[in-house]
Amino acid sequence: MALNCSTFRRLILGAQTAAEACTKRAVQQTCGRYRGCRWYSGVTHEEKTLEQVGELMVPGSQRRVLKDVLPFSAFLIDSFGRRHNYLRISLTEKCNLRCQYCMPQEGVMLTPRSQLLTAEELLIIARLFVQEGVNKIRLTGGEPLIRPDILPIIAELRKLEGLKTIAVTTNGMNLTRLLPSLKKAGVDLLNISLDTLVPAKFEFIARRKGFHKVMEGIEKAIEMGYNPVKVNCVVMRGLNEDELIDFVSLTERKPLDVRFIEYMPFDGNRWNFKMMVSYQEMLDSIKQKWPNLEPVPGEETDTTKAFRVPGFRGQLGFITSMSDNFCGSCNRLRITADGNLKVCLFGNSEVSLRDFLRSGATEEELLHIIGAAVGRKKKQHAGMFNISQMKNRPMILIGG
Repeated sequence: MALNCSTFRRLILGAQTAAEACTKRAVQQTCGRYRGCRWYSGVTHEEKTLEQVGELMVPGSQRRVLKDVLPFSAFLIDSFGRRHNYLRISLTEKCNLRCQYCMPQEGVMLTPRSQLLTAEELLIIARLFVQEGVNKIRLTGGEPLIRPDILPIIAELRKLEGLKTIAVTTNGMNLTRLLPSLKKAGVDLLNISLDTLVPAKFEFIARRKGFHKVMEGIEKAIEMGYNPVKVNCVVMRGLNEDELIDFVSLTERKPLDVRFIEYMPFDGNRWNFKMMVSYQEMLDSIKQKWPNLEPVPGEETDTTKAFRVPGFRGQLGFITSMSDNFCGSCNRLRITADGNLKVCLFGNSEVSLRDFLRSGATEEELLHIIGAAVGRKKKQHAGMFNISQMKNRPMILIGG
């Protein structure tokens, strides 16, 4: 069943509002009697120009989009000029750990399987985003490595023309066993969660055993040539802020990128300001040990403030979502396991691509839905105190 006219009209108006600052200029390319058009963005945000680029149609259903003229889709540019070329897809809501900052102590109500994206639906959505300019996809969860069909999903993603990077964020519990197959399927980057180097404390934070499995997974990733191997550490006062020096020391002889993450509020994780250790406090603590700590240049869209101890093989960084947000350069969108598009991690506004897909929406209709959602993305999140009072999903139901 296709979308009804009134629904589609509202979606089109939303997309037009998102792009209201843009002007239109036609650039037509023809090939005999075969010609089609698609809207692409102008070269700069300042110009705010929508370009109509010719899409050549040739017999045999082959298509060639002239993206060398204007390479990025207007549907993925918000009203502040941010280009969203990075898509995070949650493969599952399930996890084999129960980390305190991610999952409420009482657990979560899982979405019925029939309401989760199938592999086919996930790949349709991914393909659409890549066609419009996404060049990096990160697979998250829950714990993505417990999804039985993760390997064929990655193999199909690898076939998408224009997709440069496939990354996986994992808790590392199943990594040693699966890593050879993951690499063969096409995984380029790994992020492994590890919040403590003390086995007993690991069990307390994760509410499960498994420390040695995670450490084994990190070593396996290094052995198989992943460089760097990113290690994500959520820092919480009273739990693991005393381990900062130990984590940095890991980077001396190993190609690790240890990223210290400020504790963030999500539904059910009992966040409070007193437990949050700010980036500046962490940096000051580390500099007491290594006063010659030096910054590492990064890309404009990096989420991490990166540093290196001179002479160390690896590096460290800070994800400062709470004390010094990086919303102004955000290039990320999220798809939840049940098919909702979230344009901001901390926002509670979502659009169900699953529902539109299952109702028979065409590719162009889906693009307008996506464009309207991206166009409504706010300049920045509401701030940690306001976020802590807002209704949002638990982290495990968003995609870590």
